Amino acid sequence: MNTRLFLLLIAALTAFRTAPAQPRLIVQIVVGSMRAGDLDRYAANFGEGGFRRLTERGTVYTDARYDYLQTTTPVSLATLATGAMPSTHGVIGPRWVDYTTNRIVELTDGRQGPGAYHRIAPTLAETLLQQAEGSQAVTVAAEAASAVVMAGRGGMAFWLDSLRCDWVTSPYYAAELPEWIVRSNRERYNLSYIGLEWRSLLEKERYLNTRRNDIVLSGRNPKKDGARSGAARLKLTGDFERMLYTPAGNSAVLGLAKQAIAQYRLGADDTPDLLNICLDTPRRIAEAYGPESVELEDMYYRLDRDLADFLTFLFAQVKDQNALVVLTSDHGTSPSYDAGREEAERFNSRQFEVIVNGFLNVRYGTGDWVVAYSDKCLWLNHNLIYERGLNLAEVQNEVAIFAMQFSGVSHALAASAMRTSYFGSGYARRMQNSFYPRRSGDVILNLMPGWIEVRDRCWSMSGSMYGYDTEVPLLFYGKGAGPLRVNRRVEMTSVAPTLARLAGIPDPPAAEGNVLEEIVEP
Repeated sequence: MNTRLFLLLIAALTAFRTAPAQPRLIVQIVVGSMRAGDLDRYAANFGEGGFRRLTERGTVYTDARYDYLQTTTPVSLATLATGAMPSTHGVIGPRWVDYTTNRIVELTDGRQGPGAYHRIAPTLAETLLQQAEGSQAVTVAAEAASAVVMAGRGGMAFWLDSLRCDWVTSPYYAAELPEWIVRSNRERYNLSYIGLEWRSLLEKERYLNTRRNDIVLSGRNPKKDGARSGAARLKLTGDFERMLYTPAGNSAVLGLAKQAIAQYRLGADDTPDLLNICLDTPRRIAEAYGPESVELEDMYYRLDRDLADFLTFLFAQVKDQNALVVLTSDHGTSPSYDAGREEAERFNSRQFEVIVNGFLNVRYGTGDWVVAYSDKCLWLNHNLIYERGLNLAEVQNEVAIFAMQFSGVSHALAASAMRTSYFGSGYARRMQNSFYPRRSGDVILNLMPGWIEVRDRCWSMSGSMYGYDTEVPLLFYGKGAGPLRVNRRVEMTSVAPTLARLAGIPDPPAAEGNVLEEIVEP
């Protein structure tokens, strides 16, 4: 054989052997507010076909983290969708202030209903549809914001309507709903998931957590159950709230995801498709009851059963079982503020706004100096500052120094410092990774460990740089992902470029993370 021909043959065989296995369908499941250790903590009460199927037969990354301060749902979903830090993808929260008009800008609001009007960095779904002709991308979530952020401008997006609890989309994505969803809405199918009473799935003795509020423990008479531990009972009004604050929300979202696979024939051909599933209910339950609650634990056990049913359906539907599932979370959640600590460990953001405005009144004269506060960002009135002939950077720095006097504030950085300095390590680096100059506030706060903001129905919260918020589960199961535990540190910006490589397309344009070699080169 000709030597050159022989070498070409060897090269071709090597490339064939090492080429990543391309799945027909990539399914990304985001479980809201799931801590990194939750899958191990509750494993003994999981069945064989749900979470344990993924953890025991898939590739598990044991040290996956978000490397920034603003670990809230829209911010982290944008990171998962784009592979970029908030400082690049520009989603710094559900809202921000337009400095020229002093008006609040809502992330997903627009003339055509919820949509990606303010999207800066393209998502994986957008990139797939642009690069792989004939591919499909579908996103399903309980809440509109979650669906919009994950989808971006890519494909179809569906979420629950807050009035009737129907599945809806917006004209931004489609002129009308597909007939199969219209039919389901007409039959009020979602209401079949909602029970009048939340009863525990298991017997009391099998639960690891002890705090409870609304759940009725199996085998007990609720009329003789005695006083409940925890907070005042959660008052739910309407079907939508009963969906969000009980395990019914997970069942409904996974139910629609199964219908989407069948109706759109996802994974039926050789062109890769993408299905994003955002489970918002776990976050709502974690906030309302806390991570130490029986309610959260019971939700996981019910989700485990729903997940087992979904996985069985998925791999039966996709041709040659050629599907890949990635399961992760948008963030963890804080310890409940009442769990062994003083009730005062809450930060009153409204009080903070008023006091800062009073400080600036004394310092520079009467005026509406503070425009808004949201998610640890404080926006100042730039127009007023310039009208008074003041130096913006100096005012920002004064407010940052003043903010350090408040109980619960661990760090405060001015926007001017973020813009002009590079922080290579420590708390400032994580704060800078969350900072987007055109949108972020004039002063950014970081609260002390365990501190959360005062909010209704909120005993636990995300949005910090601490491990209970930044460390999340990350695992891959299915095509090309064998049983393996990887203990090295992994940044969550790696998920999108890894999935892009598996789909055979370029990385989303703004992606900053490294491809996970264990997945693309098993």
